[in-house]
Amino acid sequence: MRFAWLLSILILAPVTAAGPSTSKWVYLGPDHRLHYQTTPRGDRIMDFSSAGYRGGGVALPSVRVVRTLHPVPGDNTAAIQAAIDAVSKLPPDSDGFRGTVLLSRGSYQVDGTLTVASGGVVLRGAGTGDDGTAIHLTGSPHRFLEIHGAGSWKEEGDTAKVTDAYVPSGADSFEVDHPQTFHAGDAVLIRKPVTPEWVHFMGMDTLVRDGKKQTWIRAGSLIRTDRTIQSISGNRIVLDVPLSDSLDAKFLGRDGATMVKYSFPGRIREVGVESMRVSAPPTDVPISDAQFTFLRLDAVSDAWVRDIAIDETQNAIVTGAAARRVTAQNVVIRHSIPHSGAAAPADFSISGTQILLDRCSVSGQGTWPVVTQANVTGPNVVLHFRADQAGVSPHQRWATGLLVDSSEFRNNTARRPGIAFSNRKTAGSGHGWDIGWAVAWNVTSDFFLLQQPPGAVNWCIGCVGEPVPTPDSEPGTFDSTGAGVNPPSLYLQQLKDRLEKKS
Repeated sequence: MRFAWLLSILILAPVTAAGPSTSKWVYLGPDHRLHYQTTPRGDRIMDFSSAGYRGGGVALPSVRVVRTLHPVPGDNTAAIQAAIDAVSKLPPDSDGFRGTVLLSRGSYQVDGTLTVASGGVVLRGAGTGDDGTAIHLTGSPHRFLEIHGAGSWKEEGDTAKVTDAYVPSGADSFEVDHPQTFHAGDAVLIRKPVTPEWVHFMGMDTLVRDGKKQTWIRAGSLIRTDRTIQSISGNRIVLDVPLSDSLDAKFLGRDGATMVKYSFPGRIREVGVESMRVSAPPTDVPISDAQFTFLRLDAVSDAWVRDIAIDETQNAIVTGAAARRVTAQNVVIRHSIPHSGAAAPADFSISGTQILLDRCSVSGQGTWPVVTQANVTGPNVVLHFRADQAGVSPHQRWATGLLVDSSEFRNNTARRPGIAFSNRKTAGSGHGWDIGWAVAWNVTSDFFLLQQPPGAVNWCIGCVGEPVPTPDSEPGTFDSTGAGVNPPSLYLQQLKDRLEKKS
């Protein structure tokens, strides 16, 4: 199943501009596998290949239809919700699927928000074309669909302290002071404390706007990374997915970085929405006002959004902080009017981990196609993405582990960068450094804004376009500019290497 998925995406993927150049940071060796250069402290470009449904490389499922609806005049919200609720009460099969609610071809008026709150439930239309399923959002501005579980991470048992003086970004293992209460297969949170020393090191303790001090990340808070223990050898813990940020004990206070087991009984799995067109009235309103939006996913794992056409929404798709292993595939978002507010809406907003945007696109003016939010830990991947006017712009407060791969951002009359990995300083409410350990790989754009955070690296490898000068900050790391590099897709080659190693 995994190799079949990889073969299909290699066949269907757009042809990239990769040429004969080779990156010094990641390159194919004589063994036809990737090799990595590290920084002096051992940091490397992480393995992003576990982003996506079921940890990457698994084809999205086709779940059997158990309820079929036809459109009726007027608001269809209650009828669709009743069908979702009925399927939610069915027992799941051995794969965790309860069944699909099929909206047959036709036009559906939807005046309210639909909710999927049980695992194994899929909402499917009959396609995005003229003879498919058309959803028309009417009435007051609202979200079309919520897919979410309940609750949050529940920390359990003893806490172990990470004892390494430095754990590099991209590492998948570290040592702890007492591993005895942990076992392979445990779900764990790796917790990085935010200390005044680290905030000062990042230069984020001097943010002042309009005479008022701005808080970048609150000292005393924790940045959490959601992982599973793959194996334990002595005091060394090996994770299923590498860390997207470094852990430097010098800046982590007396207690340092820690690891703790968790449970999350309310997180739902195997849920999706697919094969429909959703349209809203075109509006240009501030992002603080009520809006027509498409989807929010949170407290979910192994979820998908597939073959969706979205017209005229703002802030269309949001993945919450408790979303993991989610794929959005072939999602097309279009705007016919520009959004003119000082704060632009985001078409895809990423707050979870292991999120994959695969072959998606955005057209129209005045939005940010893709953003990350605060304290996001990857791997998160934007693969074969297309947009005009703008591109991928992390929003605020230290996301890590983002890959923008084999993507194109063109026709930028507003001179907005297709890639913006930067220090946003006092923008917003003190957004400051928005990302570190991020990679743009074989990206074509009119403009690139790339800055280097203290103690971290942002890479632009095989990028074609004009770098924006950064006189007030150290520029990011550019490698092989003006020409694409091999392999054409870093994510797909990393996935191929990992799957071949497991077979």
